[in-house]
Amino acid sequence: MTSRTPRDSRLRLVPRQPIAAARRAVSTRAARPAPRPPEGTPPPAELARQARAVLAGAARLARWADHAGSLRAGPDGSLPEAAVAGAAEALGLPPHQVRADWDRARLAGLVELHDGLARPGWRLRAWDRDDTAALRGWVALFDAWSLALAAPAAAGTSAVAEVVEAVPQLLSLLHLSAGPVRLPVLLDMLGQRVAELRTERCEVPYGTDPADATDAAGPASDAAGAPLADLLRWALDALLAVGALMPPRGAHEAGEGADGRHHGQEAQLTPLGNWSVWVKLEQICVAAQSPAGNIEQSAEAMLRGCARLTPGPARAEYRAWLAARSVGAAVEELLAVARGEDALLRGLAFEALRAVGGPAEPVVRAAADEPVLRPYALLWLFEHDGGDPETASDVLTREESTWLWVDTAAAVADHGETQLLVRHLDSAVQGSVPRLLAEVRAVGHPRTVQVLVALAAAHPDPALAKAVRRAAFQVHTGGA
Repeated sequence: MTSRTPRDSRLRLVPRQPIAAARRAVSTRAARPAPRPPEGTPPPAELARQARAVLAGAARLARWADHAGSLRAGPDGSLPEAAVAGAAEALGLPPHQVRADWDRARLAGLVELHDGLARPGWRLRAWDRDDTAALRGWVALFDAWSLALAAPAAAGTSAVAEVVEAVPQLLSLLHLSAGPVRLPVLLDMLGQRVAELRTERCEVPYGTDPADATDAAGPASDAAGAPLADLLRWALDALLAVGALMPPRGAHEAGEGADGRHHGQEAQLTPLGNWSVWVKLEQICVAAQSPAGNIEQSAEAMLRGCARLTPGPARAEYRAWLAARSVGAAVEELLAVARGEDALLRGLAFEALRAVGGPAEPVVRAAADEPVLRPYALLWLFEHDGGDPETASDVLTREESTWLWVDTAAAVADHGETQLLVRHLDSAVQGSVPRLLAEVRAVGHPRTVQVLVALAAAHPDPALAKAVRRAAFQVHTGGA
């Protein structure tokens, strides 16, 4: 005769990514065919090898800093002179190269500063074994190209900002040309784009033709008197320095390029640069084709539109949505959604905050004081501080892990299939169902009753379903 006593079923450990169960709760729609990179693009392994080659010096210095231990950077994030001298001696490098590699390591996420203390970034730990980590590190450096070299001294701040804003259009031209582009063509496009930006900001007097205004100001100069051609050269030098542009033809034979400058009369993307621009263009296309029109939607509508996407395309949507807003406003809007009743959107909001990165840290740290957001905020901070995502759940207490289990179960119950809720039992930190039920009753999650009722209705084991139903009744009536 079968016992009606609830079985002491053993449960496996909590999965490393708690939101994964919530994401699986949403039925998968027909996947968009994976776009194919342009013909001639090297495979990911080769691109990663090139990325590691560009950042070899930065990775080497980051490992030295890790072994040095307790290395504190200056107020501006630069390496102190004593540390520069120590690294130069240990690595056999000139001091100026140490400083340049340090800047690259910071920009690529190989080194992270926390209250001035240098720590190895998670990408450094995965650098040699994870091609994705290497490529993302290089893309981070590429995105920060304007910090690689100082802008011309004669250029005003607004002129430099205009050029930085115009460079993506130049990169798109280089990508679509699939070959070298003459500098006069780039300079002409740069002048047109700068004129458009000034017109958008109403810097051209009303009633004046933008083209006439550009001619009057001189297509090769800005308000501060720095030639636009010099600013173009600066942009090309910086892109060359980060490995996005090919060295000019014949530069090595002529002895040119040794100073890191782009002396040629044409520009061409490297395979890495070409691939990265293609990826960014694809991300824009994915976001623009989103059924929910995510870029222009509220945070809640954007997250609902991303719920059915796999993590990769969803991250592209998050970045496109964030790029259209100020960081502060976007973070506050995402946290407002996270404070709502939909647990799935809560988890997705913190996924989107991962795309924000460092600028979101102070607000997320403050959110850790809110019980509803605390487990998500602690996991976010752990990974942001360089913690291994594989062990992220270790940062939570038993009660916090239980609260997160109930919250994720609520997301599954609201959006998923019954079998997913049954399988969610395996993600609990408790060793058995009775202990899980006891701790779930004690944790005080507002959705506990609904989660237990849904689990009891879904579970095929009559004895276990009865125990879960009894626990739901006890929570509902306030019993022990």
